[in-house]
Amino acid sequence: MRGALQVARSSVLQNRTANREGGFDSLLGRSRDPKRSSMALNTLVPIVFLRCVAVVLCATLALLHVAVAQDNTLSPSKPTPQTAPATPSREMLIGTGDLLQVTVYGTDFDRQVRVSDGGEISLPMLGSVKVAGLSIREGEQVLARELARGGYFNDPQVSIFDREYSTQGISVLGEVQKPGIYPLPGARTLLDAISAAGGTTAKAGTAVTVTHRSRPDHPETLPLSYGADPSERSNAQVFPGDTIVVSKAGIVYVVGDVRQPSGIVMENSKMTVLQAIAMAQGTNPTAAINGSKVIRNTPHGLQEIPIPLKKMLAAKTPDVSLQPGDILFVPSSATKSAVRRGLEAIVQTATGVAIYRR
Repeated sequence: MRGALQVARSSVLQNRTANREGGFDSLLGRSRDPKRSSMALNTLVPIVFLRCVAVVLCATLALLHVAVAQDNTLSPSKPTPQTAPATPSREMLIGTGDLLQVTVYGTDFDRQVRVSDGGEISLPMLGSVKVAGLSIREGEQVLARELARGGYFNDPQVSIFDREYSTQGISVLGEVQKPGIYPLPGARTLLDAISAAGGTTAKAGTAVTVTHRSRPDHPETLPLSYGADPSERSNAQVFPGDTIVVSKAGIVYVVGDVRQPSGIVMENSKMTVLQAIAMAQGTNPTAAINGSKVIRNTPHGLQEIPIPLKKMLAAKTPDVSLQPGDILFVPSSATKSAVRRGLEAIVQTATGVAIYRR
């Protein structure tokens, strides 16, 4: 009996082993042939390996894409730096004719020299050195370099003081109280230069022409404003070597039978006939206002323009604008003058009679 059980058990074990081997063989192509199994393994392994590599690469690329997206979201893009426009130098430049005082700190080297017409100065040990056109700081660096190169000083500290500026001042001309050249070192404005010249005259206009030393062929016309808060354009910066010309305001002349014949300065280059009459304190009673006219100087000569002053005063016709240099003439009426003289004679006679009776 025991022997039959052992035989049965061994039979079951053999069946299970056969089933396992058969399942494994089915994976390898359902063949128990060793050559075919080896070929199946050689084909299966590379395919599995390549699939694993592809999965890893896809996962890596996905992670990199997410990381880049997060970095762009968290870090805002930086604006591209823009180069500031070049502006003229605000430093006073050394010019021909300037008187310079050159000093080396810690030594007895102290000289006053005049810049020659060639832009050079003559110093002991160095001889002639060109400094015209340089700023004070650049001139100090040039002299320090030359002194060190010649072996005269070890790391010299050179100081230059321009005692007399001859060419680098700001020229203020035109309708100012004291036209001239004013040495204004440092950053200055248009109103600073005009104030140094004593301010403007009563005939000054509202425009200023500034010719920058760095752009002599491109003069700039600026509005002149004296308000408490002048605009940036009307109070622009000026630099050494610039030329400022204050324009002359337009003038209208009112003559004839008016109360105060005079020349009237135009405000903002604008004035009308009625405004000019008002500035002349009106017409006299003997004026022939219908015969008023404007005498204007044109490229073709003098031109007479009739002015219907009576209709203007009655607001029946538009006012007429005047131009700088116009002459507004209001004639006298002979009849009104004769009547006026007769009335004055009558009044004088009556006054004499009254005095005689007393």
